[in-house]
Amino acid sequence: MSIGFTSLRVGKTYYLINEGERHDFKVIERLSDTNFKLKDLLTLEVYELEDLVRYGKNKDYQLWELT
Repeated sequence: MSIGFTSLRVGKTYYLINEGERHDFKVIERLSDTNFKLKDLLTLEVYELEDLVRYGKNKDYQLWELT
């Protein structure tokens, strides 16, 4: 079962699948209860979790921790 945003931890890596796209990222800072600053593991871009899911969660939404 996938996890929720409140389960994210600073320093851990995760992947999110939403609307057919996969995003692998590392959590670098907690900004609020449900928003985090993330670093993309492929592009090294830094962005916020709220920007990543701004347009909602699709039926295929999944959030998993990378091990």
